[in-house]
Amino acid sequence: MPPTGSMKTIICCPNLHFFTGTTREHTHFAVQESHEKCCKAKKMADADCLGGCDVSERPTASETMLKAVEKCPGLYCGRTLLENASYSDCGACMRGFRVDKQYICSPCQNDLSEYDWLYLGFMAILPLIIHWFCIDLNRQNQRKFTKGEMILHASACIEVLLSAFLTILFTDPVWELRINSCGVRVLSDWYTLFHNPTPNYETTLYCTQEAVYPLQTMIFVFYLFCVTFMMIIRPVLNARALPVCGKMAVYYALYIFPILSLLHAVAGGLIYYLFPYLSIVISVVSNALHFSFKLDQTMRSLLENSVTQMRNVTIILGHWLLLAYGIISIRFEISYFSLLLVPVPALFYIFTAKYTDPDNFK
Repeated sequence: MPPTGSMKTIICCPNLHFFTGTTREHTHFAVQESHEKCCKAKKMADADCLGGCDVSERPTASETMLKAVEKCPGLYCGRTLLENASYSDCGACMRGFRVDKQYICSPCQNDLSEYDWLYLGFMAILPLIIHWFCIDLNRQNQRKFTKGEMILHASACIEVLLSAFLTILFTDPVWELRINSCGVRVLSDWYTLFHNPTPNYETTLYCTQEAVYPLQTMIFVFYLFCVTFMMIIRPVLNARALPVCGKMAVYYALYIFPILSLLHAVAGGLIYYLFPYLSIVISVVSNALHFSFKLDQTMRSLLENSVTQMRNVTIILGHWLLLAYGIISIRFEISYFSLLLVPVPALFYIFTAKYTDPDNFK
């Protein structure tokens, strides 16, 4: 059989034929050169030779194969190209493949969009924030960072960065700082489990797959790396830095990561579309909680402590960065001048705290 798609093929003389695997009928094909010889040998006119001798507008063998593929039911069922150049029955595409408009499972070779990278960044920032919160929750000094706390905060940051870096390297294409993606089209792409068709209301055709490859599975790989590096690096540092508080931070994280994994499995699609707004909400709420724990709620005290204590400065800057990240990630066209609004939640709390004092309502 001649290579399909490499040259134009047409219907020619009966003595120049072969059987193709693209259809179930005995078809008569010949390459251009053989067809021209056939026409010349029999001294046939171009119109007399079936299909003519002009191949400029004839379909290729690959195009003929595509036309022979029947439609598959459902949104995510497709046919896989087999080794014998035929197509399988309708079913789920393999990992790294997605059904195209011709109902054929095609490899995912698109680059991640800017929004996809921002989503992955948010999913990496989320466990880092939880790590820092767990470490800060068990702090010894309420006003400033101790040396041991700084070491644990730095360790958590290194663990997350290293996990994210290795996750990218182990994602197709392996050992490259780029990712092949199928892309996200609609929310249902995250929940193919609920879109298995039932042709003629008889037998369910299971086509569950990772249509958003690799955005779904690589998050689980990332969490696995985070837990692994935490269990390797953190115990050594805890023994020297914060034996008691550091140990509690590890215990909290061991509970948090299974919860994050379950949350991603159930609500991964919703988080994908809502993470810019989640970043804004988390930033504003955590900012309010930070100030609400202060005993002195006067405007002067809140403002002074926010600029003189390094711990408060670091936390407030973290809130601002998260808020800016959420604003940048919003898909709508928003002017970068809106980033000037980043300090507003903190300033709003400081200047209005005196009006929320319970003593004023007695």
